[in-house]
Amino acid sequence: MMFWILIAALTAAATLAVLVPLSRNRQPADAASKADEAVYREQLETVDRDLKRGLIEPEAAEAARTEIARRLLSANERQTQTVEKSERSLQNKIAIGLAIVFLPAATFGLYVLLGSPDQPDQPLSARLEGPAQGQSVDVLVARVERHLAENPEDGQGWAVIAPVYMSIGQPESSARAYANALRIVGPNADWLTDMGEALTIANQGLVTADARKAFDQAVSLQPEAVKPRFFLAMALGQEGRTDEAIAAWEQLLEGEDETQAWVGAARAQLAELQGTAPPLANRPGPTEEDVAATSDMTAEDRQTMIQGMVSGLAERLSAEGGSVDEWNQLMRAYMVLGEKQKAETALKDALTAYAENPDDLSLIKDAADQLGLTGS
Repeated sequence: MMFWILIAALTAAATLAVLVPLSRNRQPADAASKADEAVYREQLETVDRDLKRGLIEPEAAEAARTEIARRLLSANERQTQTVEKSERSLQNKIAIGLAIVFLPAATFGLYVLLGSPDQPDQPLSARLEGPAQGQSVDVLVARVERHLAENPEDGQGWAVIAPVYMSIGQPESSARAYANALRIVGPNADWLTDMGEALTIANQGLVTADARKAFDQAVSLQPEAVKPRFFLAMALGQEGRTDEAIAAWEQLLEGEDETQAWVGAARAQLAELQGTAPPLANRPGPTEEDVAATSDMTAEDRQTMIQGMVSGLAERLSAEGGSVDEWNQLMRAYMVLGEKQKAETALKDALTAYAENPDDLSLIKDAADQLGLTGS
């Protein structure tokens, strides 16, 4: 409780340090303006006396009176402005005083009402030592990381944190954790498969040499395992080894339950390789992963494939229209190809197509913002 009282006091002090200098009246003193006015009136009387005594000419006296009168009016105006600003300054001081008192008091009151002032402090070190139940994922990860820093040869610890890294979107860290677990504990088909998957995800869907090596080792340990064989079939297709990829997909699909989640994706890959996929005009269009998957093809084949997919989607959307997702896919595909102007044109067409649907229009604009498109 004492800690929060000190915080409130420090808040008040900080507020004073900022507001008090701002409240100071920086205008000329009222007394100075009054003194100037008295001097000018005395000068007028002096001119009148000199004129009566014949010491100055009437024209000179008139000119002196005019100049002195101008200065007198100016002094009077300054005095009026000083009074008005003083009144405003008083109002400002009242407002500042209320802010100095009210803000810290309100902050402290809200904390007492909504917070837990009697709860003891819980520094990170204490939370790391506390029971795991009820703690956030970040704290749990920090606990395991601290343990591994102190015990870097704990293979099971690396195996525990690896899937957690994947779940929070850190595939590179996951792959390193699996690699450490395998180095310390030894070969494990599941760990090898998951490490290969993490490497593939980290490389935007491309099965790299390291990932392929992990999948090969997993299959050597469990020849009938589906997941590593799935990725190996993908790798063959990405490498342009079409016949081998077709054979791998057919072998993987043989006798499998069609209700399995992976079967649909496998059949789509097989149809693509066999040339029996639906016509381009009836397909939703390429994703960024589709484009990335062609990186091992020859430049000519890759360009032909991508341009064909994109052109087919663009023609269908232009002729028949399509969903918001399809328009967004077309814009993304053009950006991947480096054709920003075509992406801008696609955006304008999409905005026109959904001009009467605010919700869909908002989704298209969000996607355009992410791609850096303006529709101009």
